[in-house]
Amino acid sequence: MQLTLISDTHGQHRSLSLSKGETLIHAGDISKRGGQAEVKDFLQWFSEQDYEHRIFIAGNHDFYFEEASRESVSNIIPEGVTYLNDSGVEIGGIRFWGSPVQPRFYDWAFNRDRGRDIQKHWDLIPADTDVLITHGPPSSILDKTTGGMNAGCENLMGTLEQLRVKLHVFGHIHEAYGVVDKHHRTYVNASVLNENYNLVNAPVIYPLEL
Repeated sequence: MQLTLISDTHGQHRSLSLSKGETLIHAGDISKRGGQAEVKDFLQWFSEQDYEHRIFIAGNHDFYFEEASRESVSNIIPEGVTYLNDSGVEIGGIRFWGSPVQPRFYDWAFNRDRGRDIQKHWDLIPADTDVLITHGPPSSILDKTTGGMNAGCENLMGTLEQLRVKLHVFGHIHEAYGVVDKHHRTYVNASVLNENYNLVNAPVIYPLEL
C-alpha cells in the first residue's frame, strides 16, 4: 500500500499539491485555531483528494475536535474520511491507530502532562498496530526544536519499544521534518510547513509492505 503522509497544514491545505494515490494520512494541525469554519473547509478539501482512503487526526491547534461532542464531530466527517481519536481502523489487512495527544505545550488542545497522564493514552495502542499516527513525536526522534530542545514524548518512546509498529507518522515540530529508519521501524515527521509557517516541505510518499 502506498501512503502519502502530510501534517501541520495549518489552514494552507489548498496550496498543497497532491497527486492521486492509495491512502492519504494527515497527522494533525489541520487549522490555525480550530474554529468550525476552518475545520469544515479542511474536511471538504480532504474528502475531495483523489485517494482510495483518507485518514486524519487532530493536533494541538485543532480545538474543535477537543471541545465539540463526539456526536457533533461525527456529524461533520464526510463520507470516505476516517477520523481517529485514540482509535483505529483496518484497511487491507493493515492496522492503523491514531491519537492527537502530546506532552503539555502551553495551553493548546489535547495537552497531557508527561508521565501517568499521557501514558493512559499510549496504553490504548493495540500491540498489533502496523501504522501509528500521533501528532507529537517520540523522544529524540525528529523532535528537535530550533532552540535545540528535544520536545518528544519519553512515554511514547517507551511504549513503542513494546509494539510491532512498522511506521510511525507525526508532525508538531515543524523544523524536524524528515524520515528516519531506527528500531526496526520508520519514523516520519511529515510537517509540510517550516518553523516560520511557510509551505516548503513535500508530502512524504511511503510504500508500506508487511
